[in-house]
Amino acid sequence: MNAPLSPQSLRRISRLCSFRTKRWERYYTKVKLRSDPVYAAVAQLLAGSSLPVLDIGCGIGLLAFYLREAGYTSAITGFDYDPNKIACAQSMVARSDYSGLHFMNGDARHGLPEAAGHVVILDILQFFTRDQQTALLTAAAARVAPGGRLVIRSGLRDDSPRFRITVAGDWLARLTFWMKAPPLCYPDRELFETTLAAAGLRVQVRPLWGGTPFNNHLIVAERQ
Repeated sequence: MNAPLSPQSLRRISRLCSFRTKRWERYYTKVKLRSDPVYAAVAQLLAGSSLPVLDIGCGIGLLAFYLREAGYTSAITGFDYDPNKIACAQSMVARSDYSGLHFMNGDARHGLPEAAGHVVILDILQFFTRDQQTALLTAAAARVAPGGRLVIRSGLRDDSPRFRITVAGDWLARLTFWMKAPPLCYPDRELFETTLAAAGLRVQVRPLWGGTPFNNHLIVAERQ
């Protein structure tokens, strides 16, 4: 499984969006897949594995579609708070020839789907309180199977200009109604290292800026 995807693969994903009724979804998909390095990073981390994937905060399902185009064949379950995004993901699946993709609406603060495999959490932790972040990370870690990985992308709280830009970007997403809630608490490195180590996972934290101005980091926690 190689990354990044070819332009042809990216076009196949964007064409799954309903052009007539949801033109903005197609535009968002094109821009997001071309500019955001996280999809290729996750695909590389999961390459060669046959474990299923639970994507918490999946949005409209772009990671699942990216992984399918990259050759990942195991089952992928997406879980998101926003029913409109889940409906969009389900409609994209219906227009595709992908199999084994499932999308569910639910609130991660009230529990997660049962799973045993890899778990992915991208760009949602800032919308939880510190206690909720700890609870979510603990629950996610419990769903990582032996040999599996918990892969997280999050902006980290620090005193850098990148962090201030990250905060501004999240508030813009809120003002444009792309996100349903404002940011509450940005996690720091210590949260991941202490919580996930306590759950029995080996933790690594590294920058994942790509060409963006944001203070994004990739947190990879493995169960041996």
